Amino acid sequence: MSIMMAALAAVHAGKLSLDQKVTVEARYQSNDSGTFQHLTPGFWITLRDALVMMIIVSDNTCTGMVTDLIGLPNLQRWCENVGMTATIHRYGIPPKLSADHALDMVTITTPNDQGLLLELLLKGTTDPAVAARLGSTPELCRLGLDILSWQKLKTRLPSLLPLGTKVAHKTGTGARGYMDAGILFKDDRPLCILTAFTDRVPAALPDGTPGFAAAAQLIGRMARLCYDGLGARG
Repeated sequence: MSIMMAALAAVHAGKLSLDQKVTVEARYQSNDSGTFQHLTPGFWITLRDALVMMIIVSDNTCTGMVTDLIGLPNLQRWCENVGMTATIHRYGIPPKLSADHALDMVTITTPNDQGLLLELLLKGTTDPAVAARLGSTPELCRLGLDILSWQKLKTRLPSLLPLGTKVAHKTGTGARGYMDAGILFKDDRPLCILTAFTDRVPAALPDGTPGFAAAAQLIGRMARLCYDGLGARG
């Protein structure tokens, strides 16, 4: 999410344009997430479409391209300026690592940092001052929120919510864990922000349940508890 919002800040600053062409090069396709890794390189899409694919199907080909357009130092500086002080971006495309890797080998963030970003994004859709804290505008914040709501990977936060429930969220998957962070809505009204992180997830639980499935089920149950408990307050 921070990469998308930093890119939108660069758009607001006039450094990037949503309709600029971005060419998909083979060097960005060495990854294991998303769809563009499987396509023939050399075609182009707009930056806006790269942001959409990066979010809604976690397309890491697009993640690498967008990160290079922003620049890692600029991305890190943006996070620090926003207040995401525990977030460290180390690369555009995640490297392939074993499950016992150290955290200093990967990009890291925290539930609090992601929750802060989601809160600022939501408030920024209507408050120009909050949008300015993100280096953005209410219009660009609304685009960011829309893109998050188009998410196609729904096995975590939305998995146990009533069919059609709006959730603006971004999943995260690593060798050690499975994450999801988003805004839950009820009747198109923001209900709560939930950021769920798991770590050191085993390949399988003692009962044979795959670790990734258990993590997804846990996150889904947490979301349903929040939805039912907070939604009942009216």
